[in-house]
Amino acid sequence: MLSKEEKLRFLNTLREDEEFRLAVAGLLGLNTILEELKKLRQDFQAHLELEEKRWEENNKRWEENDKKWEQVFKKLEEHSKLLEEHSKILEQHSKMLEEHRKVLEEHTKILQQHSKMLEEHSRQLQEQGKSLAELKVVIGSMGRRWGSDLERTVLEIYRQALETKGIKPENIAKFTYEDVEGKYYRRGAKIEVDIYMHNDTTILIEVKSRAELEDVEWFLDKAGIVEKIIGRKADKLIIVAVNIDKDAYERAQALGIDVVAGAVIE
Repeated sequence: MLSKEEKLRFLNTLREDEEFRLAVAGLLGLNTILEELKKLRQDFQAHLELEEKRWEENNKRWEENDKKWEQVFKKLEEHSKLLEEHSKILEQHSKMLEEHRKVLEEHTKILQQHSKMLEEHSRQLQEQGKSLAELKVVIGSMGRRWGSDLERTVLEIYRQALETKGIKPENIAKFTYEDVEGKYYRRGAKIEVDIYMHNDTTILIEVKSRAELEDVEWFLDKAGIVEKIIGRKADKLIIVAVNIDKDAYERAQALGIDVVAGAVIE
């Protein structure tokens, strides 16, 4: 049995003398274990080196990815700035369009006002034209003869009133008959009247610059003569005059004769 000093010397020798340590380990059957441990240490060291290499590669990839993401973020930031600038430009354009819309609305209102003014001027001009035409007829009637051109002028003046009665002035014809043998009136008498015939409708019309009482009476007699000549009764009698005397107007109403006139004179 070893003493305490011998044990200490033995342990120090194992610690300091590797050859002695291995010899002892071989005697104790530890050589195989030590070889395995050495191999494990080498494998572990190789594994550590491999992992370190992988970490280095991963770090490089992460650094590359970081650079790529930095570029992406930079582009996104640039795009964000561009979008912000475009948004400001669109906002400015929107304000400009709104201002233009308001200006257009104002111009539209002004144009509408001008249109109304033009309509009013047109109406006044039409009235003035009508008055001038009436004046032309009055002046023309002062001449020696009442021409067909003046009759047409009067008919045009009162076109609207005639059209409400279903008569178009351009379809009114002059009817003239000379009673050579005195069959319907006095021998050699000349009967003239304006006539409107459409389908089965017959309308006799007397056109005057100024219609007096005797004109109404003569128109009624003349209409009876014309009815005999054409062999059919007139559906309506109409006097068209620039002016008509009051007593003539009342007589026409009493006889059932329609009157289209610019004024009734007292």
